[in-house]
Amino acid sequence: MHRKAAAVCAIAVAVAVLLAGCASGTRSGGGALGGRDGPGSNIPSDLDRVPDAEPRIEAIRGSGGTSKPYTVLGRAYQPITDDRPFRESGIASWYGRKFHSASTASGEPYDMYAMTAAHKTLPLPSYVRVRNPANGREVIVRVNDRGPFVDGRIIDLSYTAALKLDLLRGVAPVEIERITNEDIRTGAWRRDSGTAYASASQPPRAEPAPVAVPSAWVAPVAMNAAAPASAMPVAPQTPMASTAPADRIAQAAPAPEPEAASPRQPIMVTDLPPLAPLTAPPPAPAAASQGAAPSSPSAAAAGFWVQLGAFRERDGAESLRSQAARGLPTLAPQLRVFSEAGTHRLQAGPFASRSEAGEAVTQLRESLRIAPMVVERR
Repeated sequence: MHRKAAAVCAIAVAVAVLLAGCASGTRSGGGALGGRDGPGSNIPSDLDRVPDAEPRIEAIRGSGGTSKPYTVLGRAYQPITDDRPFRESGIASWYGRKFHSASTASGEPYDMYAMTAAHKTLPLPSYVRVRNPANGREVIVRVNDRGPFVDGRIIDLSYTAALKLDLLRGVAPVEIERITNEDIRTGAWRRDSGTAYASASQPPRAEPAPVAVPSAWVAPVAMNAAAPASAMPVAPQTPMASTAPADRIAQAAPAPEPEAASPRQPIMVTDLPPLAPLTAPPPAPAAASQGAAPSSPSAAAAGFWVQLGAFRERDGAESLRSQAARGLPTLAPQLRVFSEAGTHRLQAGPFASRSEAGEAVTQLRESLRIAPMVVERR
């Protein structure tokens, strides 16, 4: 009887591993390595010229295989089995040499140098447009794997896709949109100018549109504000070992948990209202340094500003403001909190040019381990 029970248990474990797909630490491919993940030792020199995945109509399984409901780390997932549109915003990570050549959830070998990705519920395969709102870059990837199974993350990108989006330094917010079979059939997915990818050496556009911050990013940013610098995402040169065998951890540190636990639902991207024009002169820098932060965008001077974060609660913005003021005292007089439409933005400025704002971005990134962005007020 003991042998029979052991055999049944072994079969159950094998089935769980199969359903978990890329979430499992056990892989059938020969490229899965133990320990840390990372970029690899022999990286091709021309990855920036790798073309995006070319969308083509691929049948969606209605049952069996990758369409079955599955459970990972105690959480149940229901894959999508129809050709519906799908948009989501949240945190992206990437995975590399640890899983290179290993079997993905779809049964295909993982190629870290191809334009692919992993998602928890999208049909396998699916084609997805991924946008980095911090720099406007976009890529198209083919989703052929399951994951990432870390709270707060919505997509795991291949090394090349992360490179083209400039996300190799750590996890970062992205927006994703599924390209449906109907979009492919009609050609509606195509854009006249092609994918909005700019090489790393290309300077930013002179006058980009202001960047709207979806409310879905608020909780992770607010949590980062309260966490010490050592808990922030780190560069791939210092990858962290996986803390759970059923998880695929990329080179970055685990994303911080949101303050309020709630069931995860797909998040629709909602643009915030445009900023109001300048109607009043800004207060003196001394007033800002003493805590008299404006609550209306109309009090902001025109020019280039550096946005450190956006929050549902003003306390979160003020907490990050205090942390930034301690870390960079010279920037403290320029830190302001602007409140509109239920969102509280912490920004520093104004700066006379985009290059000056870029210098502040570099200082903040190195000092606080956050990912600020440049916005323009007119």
